[in-house]
Amino acid sequence: MHFTKMHGLGNDYLYVYGEPENPEERSRILSDRHFGVGSDGMVWIAPSEIADFQMRIFNADGSEAKMCGNGIRCVGKYVYDKGYTEKTHLTIETLSGIRTLELSVESGRVVRVSVDMGQVAAEPERSLIAGGQPVSGIPVSVGNPHFVCFVEDGETAPLTTLGPLLEKHEAFPGGVNVEFVQVLSPTELRMRVWERGSGVTMACGTGACASVGAAVSQGFCPAGVPIQVHLDGGTLEIVLDADGRAVMTGPAATICEGETELC
Repeated sequence: MHFTKMHGLGNDYLYVYGEPENPEERSRILSDRHFGVGSDGMVWIAPSEIADFQMRIFNADGSEAKMCGNGIRCVGKYVYDKGYTEKTHLTIETLSGIRTLELSVESGRVVRVSVDMGQVAAEPERSLIAGGQPVSGIPVSVGNPHFVCFVEDGETAPLTTLGPLLEKHEAFPGGVNVEFVQVLSPTELRMRVWERGSGVTMACGTGACASVGAAVSQGFCPAGVPIQVHLDGGTLEIVLDADGRAVMTGPAATICEGETELC
């Protein structure tokens, strides 16, 4: 099986063009960073009847995700750089609906992608008990579920202790992505993430949108202006309009091409 390894701010996936066979098992095996290729999961790209292309994304544990902001930027780069399309305005079918991409091209290659991420719906703050301790956060939907916890220091946030407890908390029957967010200024956030099905990742596009949505709902950031979200792997720019619709802009990069016989 031929694959392309790509990343958006260090959030790395293995990309394959074609209809997936045994995608859950393949993602578990190939995502292993010691016995496989190593990645946060796998993304399968195929033609779509309702959009330019469709994507399916599987986490490192084999579970299927509805949407991935970093992953969809790389899908745009993949199909353009490999000649599947000459368009720089694309529609991509996902389990969260159709998303629109604008590709920025330099020297014949995509370097940055802006994605219409759709509606960001923040709920009122919620208090939970996790690990015997009270935890407050903002539930947010970006087509997939998030729980955004504001902290004083993003660098020392309890990412690996509270993250897995909240991911599988009974309040979230299907699991949840967990963001720990420090407000640096009205236009800057520091975010770290524990992703559902993958654990700690370098970046999360939907998580960045969720964090901005939560920050706007709490009055920490304004709507309608670019918000810089600093993640472990780099920075994403998020603009959330007055109606709650988010546009995310960030880089996409190819790491390598390869062949595997593991599956």
